[in-house]
Amino acid sequence: MAPVADPTMAVETALHQSGVRYVIGCDEVGRGALAGPVAVGACVVDPSVGEHPVGLRDSKLLSEKRRESLAPLAEAWVLFAAVGLASNDEVDTLGLSAALGLAGRRALMQLHERGASIRQSLVLLDGSFDWLNPALGSPVRVTTRVKADRDCASVAAASVVAKVHRDRLMIEADAHLPGYGWASNKGYGSEAHLAAITELGPTDFHRRTWLKEPR
Repeated sequence: MAPVADPTMAVETALHQSGVRYVIGCDEVGRGALAGPVAVGACVVDPSVGEHPVGLRDSKLLSEKRRESLAPLAEAWVLFAAVGLASNDEVDTLGLSAALGLAGRRALMQLHERGASIRQSLVLLDGSFDWLNPALGSPVRVTTRVKADRDCASVAAASVVAKVHRDRLMIEADAHLPGYGWASNKGYGSEAHLAAITELGPTDFHRRTWLKEPR
């Protein structure tokens, strides 16, 4: 098996050199879960941020303990960080792509409120589809890149910050609605989670349309 490659700032540096003032690394988490919100992390970098934290990687490649330790380091490294959410009800009502866009819009609004210049920024979005701009009243510059969460440090930081934020929400929800194992499965369709839905029924925290048509 090939070793896991650490992300770099090569893509962000090239964008800065092309005239982009700020790059907003952006990634989503919770896309495939049966319960809970989708979350979009957004991290702003410019040439001044320096080397990213040692060990920073796409959140899917890190243990929960490692993500917890890296999240505050990632937030301290970037200029601004934010996490936007769209609820399970919004996923059901709007559909996944629109809910992701709504969560992304909320993340950008937080960045703006904290002092980030969205107009001078370009969003580096993980994946191949721009789900962000359709949710915005005025468009932003977006570059999509497959595996950006693996290869680009700003996007890896966004994935870690968003994952830790959402995981904490699921752990909190598990304490109020026990029996579904959300503290461990984080709302994803594990065997134990599916068995609990069969035995206990769905909750108001589940994506009801997804239970009828699992993704």
